[in-house]
Parts: sequence; structure tokens; C-alpha cells
Amino acid sequence: MSPAEARLKEVPSNMTEAEWSQRVNLAAAYRLVAMFGWDDLVDTHISARVPGPEHHFLINPYGLLFEEITASSLIKVDLYGNQLSESEYSINPAGFTIHSAIHEVREDAGCVIHLHTIDGVAVSSCADGLLPLNQIAQYVTHDLAYHDYEGVALDHDERPRLQHDLGTKNHMLLRNHGTLTVGRSVASAFERMYHLERACSIQVRTRTLGPTAYPVRDEVVDKNAKLFDNQDRVELRSNQLVWPPLLRKLDRVNPGYRN
Repeated sequence: MSPAEARLKEVPSNMTEAEWSQRVNLAAAYRLVAMFGWDDLVDTHISARVPGPEHHFLINPYGLLFEEITASSLIKVDLYGNQLSESEYSINPAGFTIHSAIHEVREDAGCVIHLHTIDGVAVSSCADGLLPLNQIAQYVTHDLAYHDYEGVALDHDERPRLQHDLGTKNHMLLRNHGTLTVGRSVASAFERMYHLERACSIQVRTRTLGPTAYPVRDEVVDKNAKLFDNQDRVELRSNQLVWPPLLRKLDRVNPGYRN
């Protein structure tokens, strides 16, 4: 049996190979978030668009820990919140509000990640937001949007404001709430979140030292912004250099996400 034939045997008969591949990558992202300690019990969420003309996307069953998510347990929904795949679970209504807003208007939103980490929430709650204090932060700050907190995201009327505030950016601080990233692929959304979360943690640690941050010249910040603002390079790096070794690590420490 060829590798291609073996691959096809793994794909459930009720979905395309493209959807199954997206499910596998999204389930891996959930388990990687848990592995990095970014999860928040059963809250926060990651979505991935199902390849095809419909605006359908996959999201977690509400009630499973991130470390339990599998490719087959993910729930497919449309932009109206209708569940299109059978599950004993429902979906997080706040998660639907946030993710449907972005998938509705961003054709390039292959994946959207939203987290409530300690350092991410801390920086999102600071008036200064995220500052370009170091190289890691500068991966993010040229491409960073902000959205003011309106309470738990249950009101669908918030979606136009979220869409407007995000615009074409791929990183966002949800004020007093948490972090969010967008990628054409699961891999690029995950790498963006890694940099955003790391930048927030570095800033929290830097601020604990007092007003001692060494300044970065504006021309250096601008130079890095031009370097890092290449979306094709981001996708190439994420998918070819970063994601494969992350999956290998996940296969060692928490396999089963492909089920």
C-alpha cells in the first residue's frame, strides 16, 4: 500500500481529506496549548476553517480539556452557530461569537487562537499594552490590534466592532481579557501566539525590575517591522520549520490527537 493509499484509509468516509488534515492540525494545536500551559480549564478556544467554499469552521467541544481533544471530536459549525457534526457536546457560545466574527470577514483566517494566560491577560490589562522592548515583542507589535472589553462575548452585536478593530492585523490584545492570533494555517497562528505570549511574559518580567528597560531606537523597530511583515515568509517558516518538530514532540508526549 502506498503512503497516499494509507493516508486515505485514515480519513473518515463522511469528510474530505482536506477537512481531516485540518482536524488533525487543529487537534494538535489544542494539545500543544495544553502542553505549553496556556489552557484555562475548558475555556478559551481555537478554530480552523474547513477548506471549501462554505464558511464552516471547526471548534472544540465544550467540556473537554484541551489535552483530550482529538481530530474526530472537533465540532463543525456554520456562521450562524448551527452544529454540522454530531457530538454529545455543545460549543462555547463566547467562543462562537469571537471566532465567527473573524471567519466571516477574513478569507485568510485559516486558524484563530484565543487564550486567557496569566501574562497575556496582565499585559492586555495595562494601559500601555505591549511595547516593542525587545526582539520578541517586535515580531508582534508591528502587526498588533486592540479591542476594548465589552464583557463576556455573548452579544453578537459586538462582532462588527471586533472585526473593525482587528482589520488586517494578525495579533490582537483583547483588553482586560486575553490574547488572539490569526494565521492562514494552524501552524502560523500557533507560532504567532507563541511569540505574542512570550513577548507578554518578557514584558511582565521586565516591568518587575522597575523603570530600567533599555530603549530600542525607533529606526531599529521600523527595520524589524519591515523584516517581519512578510506573510509568505511567516507561512513558510511556520509550516516547514516550526510545525513538523512540534508535532514530533507532541507524538512523544501526548499522542492520540490524530484519532
